[in-house]
Amino acid sequence: MPNTTPEKKLFLKERELGALLEITQAINQDHSEAALYRIFQFTLLGQLNIRRLVLYVKEDREWACMACFGTGLADFRNVELPSAITDTCTSVPCRLGEMLGLSPEWENLEVAIPVVQNGYVLAYVFTGNVHDDYAGEEATKFLQTLSNILVGAIENRRLARQRVASAAMRKEIEIAREVQTMLFPQRLPNDAAVAVHASYVPHTAVGGDYYDVVELEDNRVLLCVADVSGKGVAASLLMSNFQAGLRTLMRQQVDLATVVHELNHLIFRNAGGDKFITVFFGLYDRTTRELHYVNAGHNDPLLLLDSGAASQPLKEGTIMLGVMEELPMLNVGHLVVPPHSLLLTYTDGLTEVFDANQNEFGEEGVLRVLRQNRYAPLATVHAELLREITAFDQAGTGFADDVTILSCRFK
Repeated sequence: MPNTTPEKKLFLKERELGALLEITQAINQDHSEAALYRIFQFTLLGQLNIRRLVLYVKEDREWACMACFGTGLADFRNVELPSAITDTCTSVPCRLGEMLGLSPEWENLEVAIPVVQNGYVLAYVFTGNVHDDYAGEEATKFLQTLSNILVGAIENRRLARQRVASAAMRKEIEIAREVQTMLFPQRLPNDAAVAVHASYVPHTAVGGDYYDVVELEDNRVLLCVADVSGKGVAASLLMSNFQAGLRTLMRQQVDLATVVHELNHLIFRNAGGDKFITVFFGLYDRTTRELHYVNAGHNDPLLLLDSGAASQPLKEGTIMLGVMEELPMLNVGHLVVPPHSLLLTYTDGLTEVFDANQNEFGEEGVLRVLRQNRYAPLATVHAELLREITAFDQAGTGFADDVTILSCRFK
């Protein structure tokens, strides 16, 4: 500080102490980050009589102006921090008048004070037109210390939030995985009447696809493939409710139309119309070879006949479940399945794969692979489908969604 009387020095030290107390109290009172920056600004103005101040803080690898006050200053929220400052002013305060290449906005600021932690500059404090009684190296050091306390506290808060958020996300993924694993059936039928095989390739750690195979009394079997909107725990819990409702209804031996209506009510009540499920239900009677089915807004399953006729898409049904409290219409499809037919059900991750020219693999790609592997074991059919879409993805962007395949060979 410049030469002053002992009384003046004591007064300025009291002011510094007051500024320090205001900042530390604000930090301990758990104010928001925006409030802390405002308190910092008013403290320097009120306690230390600093007339011009600009504060830049590094957030997500970008410099952002968090505080700016003083007459004659530009709006530094729209001014990029010059590389002349960030490249040269990395440890000790710097005089802006000695730097070359600064734009006119910086003319009213005099000193750049870097706020350094662990060798990295986290912030810059710029001052200008400092009161004559509060200037010099000692005052600059105090400003640097005070800024370090503030910025360090905010940075520690961010790190703590990130740790909590990361831990919560890991736990969420772990729970969702466990829920999803429990939903998938552990055994699939392979008897004198049918052989069933399933494949599931998640796009992310926890996907939104679901499949189920439910053995029923009187020699019937239910095949189900579904895709819930969204991912994570919320999607897993909705699928869990969906499966519990489905299995409860099937044990009550209600007809397929009632199952679909009741599940739509269940999903709508639980999700309030914010989430929905596309699903295919196929109820097969081994004795009569009859297949009753409902396609609720899902990709059309493909039925290939042994006769070599064109594939038959199973379209009858309704809209996706959970969008409306009451389904506007519902048609239950019915057909008698000829011997040696093959049914392939899947989610849209199988078809929504694109090559370098943005051509979609699509249903035609699926049919081509099916015809080439018509009589291969179901595990081989699935492996070929997955191999083909991997090869089709020439751009290397990967699958856009989960891939679920559930196939049934009728003997």
